[in-house]
Amino acid sequence: MAIHDIPSLGESYYLVEWAIRLVMLVVVPFRRSPAATRSWLLLIFVLPLPGLLLFLAIGSPRFPRWRRERFHALDPFVAGLAARLDAEAPPGAMNEPEAATLARTLGHLPAVGGNAVEFIDDYGAVIDRLVEDIDAAKRHVRLLVYIFADDAVGQRVMAALARAVARGVACHVLFDPVGSHRWRRGTVAGLRAAGVEVRAALPFRLLRDRTRRDMRNHRKLFLIDGQVGFTGSQNIVAQDFRPGVTNRELVVRVTGPVVAEMTAVFLADWYLETERLLEDAPEISPAAGTATAQVLPSGADYRSQGFHTMLIWQIHRARHRVVLVTPYLIPDEDLLSALRTAVLRGVTVDLVVSAIVDQRLVHFAQSSYYDELLRSGVRIRRYRQRLLHAKNVAFDDRLAILGSSNIDIRSFELNEEVSLLLFDAADIARLTAIQQAYLAESDEVTLDQWRRRSGLRKFAENVARLVSPLL
Repeated sequence: MAIHDIPSLGESYYLVEWAIRLVMLVVVPFRRSPAATRSWLLLIFVLPLPGLLLFLAIGSPRFPRWRRERFHALDPFVAGLAARLDAEAPPGAMNEPEAATLARTLGHLPAVGGNAVEFIDDYGAVIDRLVEDIDAAKRHVRLLVYIFADDAVGQRVMAALARAVARGVACHVLFDPVGSHRWRRGTVAGLRAAGVEVRAALPFRLLRDRTRRDMRNHRKLFLIDGQVGFTGSQNIVAQDFRPGVTNRELVVRVTGPVVAEMTAVFLADWYLETERLLEDAPEISPAAGTATAQVLPSGADYRSQGFHTMLIWQIHRARHRVVLVTPYLIPDEDLLSALRTAVLRGVTVDLVVSAIVDQRLVHFAQSSYYDELLRSGVRIRRYRQRLLHAKNVAFDDRLAILGSSNIDIRSFELNEEVSLLLFDAADIARLTAIQQAYLAESDEVTLDQWRRRSGLRKFAENVARLVSPLL
């Protein structure tokens, strides 16, 4: 070959770019939604090499084989608990048996009766109650949380854990290293100094890493003696840990047989990180009330998108009203279609989001959907006083769901989440009353008002929307 026949560096780079584009036309659409496929292909066609590198880093929302095998090794443990709950727990008064059946298929845990549910709509009261319960613990305390800070709030919880350890109580903490990155060293040091066994959930491992490095454990579960369980949206961190932003959260404190299901989720996550099962068979608490409840874990470990599937189906089943409360909203086409269809059927749909913003890119992506939601008849309310970080939905007076999951693609596909389904009319009414307070403290967004926003704002929303399936 003559020297002049050898491609120049520029020509070689050009050929590599087109090779990347053509190969990724085949690779990208595999097991991805149309929106995600469009976003990835647009990025790769515009910036082939950077797009390829980003795709290799975060393009595949799947765990590696070793973790999938470890998760399936827990099948007998979960099935055994479900069978024991069927035999030992009080049967629930079931007004939504199909929803309970679907949730069991998705998350492998049954609806059970005999529970008492307390809603705590006060940030400080959650910490007060948690510390009080830790101080009363006799056997074990287990905390799973996205953010565990070593600030004044975190140190208060650590002090309670230290007192528990001194009494001979076994204390275990799982925290997410990305959510807690600002405080990680101090938190780990403080917990270990207190005698607590602590592990990072989904840590970065160079040789045994997950396929996508931004998959997170976003669950919040606080468990005391297998008798008391907390779940909801609140982390262990100061209410105003972001400068200029004060959070409003919602947590439920639960007693009764459903706490065994919450315990099972913690034990499974601990096993996935350590390959050590702290208990072979979680104790099933005696009846503490009359409420029927069910735990629905979801995430990439599960075959189906549990919270997403339940949400879409329940919107389609709604007859009168749906209220959705979420700080972060990035809907897919299935959710948009369900909301449009519900309104056409005469269902009132209220979407409550936060006017206070803590994640600007997500906020712009979220805002890009407001026009079509408003045109379809969905009523959008922006909570004005604090960052409304609570995550809950209510369907008529039939079913309420509260937990850690946002209504966005990240929570649907990437994060490990946990939701609590509530079937009793009294519990649903209590949640509805809290939601009505949100609505009373919110400003309605009208279509005319929304369309008067600036062109620069619309441009930012459109750019953010293009990348929203990748967030």
